[in-house]
Amino acid sequence: MGDLGIDDIRALLSAKPRPVGWPARRARIEEVGAAWPAAPDILLESISIDGMPAEWSRAPGSDPSRALIFFHGGGYCSGSIVSHRRMATEAGRAARARTLAIAFRLAPEHPFPAAYDDALTTWRFLREQGFHAKHIAVGGDSAGGGLTLALLMRLRDLNEALPACAWLVSPWTDLTLSGETLTTKDSVDPLLHRSYLEELAQAYAPQGVDRRDPRVSALFGDFTGLPPLIVQVGSNETLLADSTRLAAVAGAADVSVTLEVWPRMIHAWHLWNARLEDGRRALAHAGAFMQARFSAIDS
Repeated sequence: MGDLGIDDIRALLSAKPRPVGWPARRARIEEVGAAWPAAPDILLESISIDGMPAEWSRAPGSDPSRALIFFHGGGYCSGSIVSHRRMATEAGRAARARTLAIAFRLAPEHPFPAAYDDALTTWRFLREQGFHAKHIAVGGDSAGGGLTLALLMRLRDLNEALPACAWLVSPWTDLTLSGETLTTKDSVDPLLHRSYLEELAQAYAPQGVDRRDPRVSALFGDFTGLPPLIVQVGSNETLLADSTRLAAVAGAADVSVTLEVWPRMIHAWHLWNARLEDGRRALAHAGAFMQARFSAIDS
């Protein structure tokens, strides 16, 4: 089968209405993600990290001493190893590293700080496996991007070793929903609109949790001392300002930031890499960035 264009992906996403209820939403994202499974040359291994499901993946030629921790998107309420398997495994191929994809606990059953704590558990597991911190990259899309940043700040505050770099795809960094593109890009984003994001935010950070807490909304945190970041976001998504503001704040804190705004792309377009050329190109860019950060440490 040939490639699709971004308009074809839009049509697929709008073919059915958004399901009602968390079980139906979780089933839908897995159904969509499983449409294009991992490539046949990917080796998969299911493991458990203190009872948390996780999956190793490795493409031919990957360096077994290097790893990418991948946190999936889904607004902290849906998404899984299955829904993001194609994206996670191809990211590892591009970075020439093993990928460790995590099934962190989901809200509303497990609100903040469940996912936040699961991220730290994952990091410490990998370190206990003998991986050098500078041979690890951390990344994710949407909520997974926000979780990545929260982990980096936590490691810094704990005076623990930091990873080589971080990869952020359409990261959700502001659960207060103050970004102007929530309004200006609403008509062109086929996936995320304010009412839905509000529902997700309330589920993950229920009453009593300050959404400006940097552990919840990384945009409001201190970026001092964080490792190099690559941020990839589409021009046609409501969370565009979550990325542009993030890049500005991190840059002002003397963090090396590579910001890529991809014209006409939608939220986490990398998910469609099996049939979308721009998805593969974005993964190649991210993979080259991670390889360069690993190489810089080795040299």
